[in-house]
Amino acid sequence: MLAVNYSTIRGNLKGYCDRVTDEGETVIVTRKGEKNVVIISLEEWNAMQKAVRNLEYLAKIDASLQQLKDGQTVTKTMEELERMADE
Repeated sequence: MLAVNYSTIRGNLKGYCDRVTDEGETVIVTRKGEKNVVIISLEEWNAMQKAVRNLEYLAKIDASLQQLKDGQTVTKTMEELERMADE
């Protein structure tokens, strides 16, 4: 992980972008007032987003399992489900 000030990165943006994409480097761009930003590859961003979606999905599964344990279920026959689909 690199920390680079805004002026430095502005002068060599291509080089830093190449390090991010080619070497998997993470670059923190430091700015005044602690308004820093992070440069990561699109591959890294997509992996992070997938991890967030997976956590959200697992939380829904956990909630469903808890409802099942608490007896909060509804039972329907196939005929009842088909009638509901037709409505």
